[in-house]
Amino acid sequence: MPVSHIALAIMVAAIYGTAFVAIQLAIDEIPPLLATGYRYLLTVFPFIFFVKKPNVSWSMLAAYGVVQAVIMFGVIFTAIKWGMPPGIASMVVQLQVFFTIGISFLAYGEVPTKQQALGAAIALLGVAIIGFGLNETSPLLPFLMTIASAFAWGVANTISKHAKPDSMLGFVVWSALFAPVPLFALSVLIEGTTFGLPPAMPSATAIWSVLYLAYPTTVLAFTAWVFLLQRHNAAAVTPFALLVPIFGMGSTAWVFGETLSIATLAGSILVFAGLSIAVLKWRSGRPSSAA
Repeated sequence: MPVSHIALAIMVAAIYGTAFVAIQLAIDEIPPLLATGYRYLLTVFPFIFFVKKPNVSWSMLAAYGVVQAVIMFGVIFTAIKWGMPPGIASMVVQLQVFFTIGISFLAYGEVPTKQQALGAAIALLGVAIIGFGLNETSPLLPFLMTIASAFAWGVANTISKHAKPDSMLGFVVWSALFAPVPLFALSVLIEGTTFGLPPAMPSATAIWSVLYLAYPTTVLAFTAWVFLLQRHNAAAVTPFALLVPIFGMGSTAWVFGETLSIATLAGSILVFAGLSIAVLKWRSGRPSSAA
């Protein structure tokens, strides 16, 4: 990969990682389901007027929009609101890699490699340790919700794989059309809000946080990631995703002073190690992420 593309991949990871700071800042003032609805409302408009509908059925667009936006992000936003540390969430949600592998096995018969199975086993041990560490200081339910969010992400990955859209940007924009109304409705039922309206006027910080989640995170970073995947072997691009929890945990520690217990730190290291084993290609005992 040329240096400019490496820099782009690092930028994408940084945006995804620091998005967890934006999530926390947004939900400090806006109920989480409502904030998620705003994120996807802004993803739809104005881009839907300029981005062509992809060559997939409306049912596929609806399925992806509901699973990825409503369930995956609605759940993780709520989990963070209910006490899940955002930095740890950025690590735990990466279990989507293993859920995607497992769902692909069940749906398409794609047998995971021994390397992926080993990585999954190590990561799951790390998750168990994180759960033990969090249970000492934080509610267990938000932790379990974050794992559920990772599972929904895996389902969404499987949907997009089956859909095979000709434009992933178009797929994201048009599928987002199915997210705001369910999210606003759920916010009314669960959070007691007025449909589509915040309880009070958000501050500039909360507004900018939602804008950051909609445009740099959902539109810009995703488009850049697809650009890289289209031009390079996946083995050269995918390892950069390992930087996401590093940026996530680093930025939340810097902004919020988020600290880790010994158990949580040890578990996070194991999750990262498991992800590394599963994602990186190893040849002759040496790691290789180049095409």
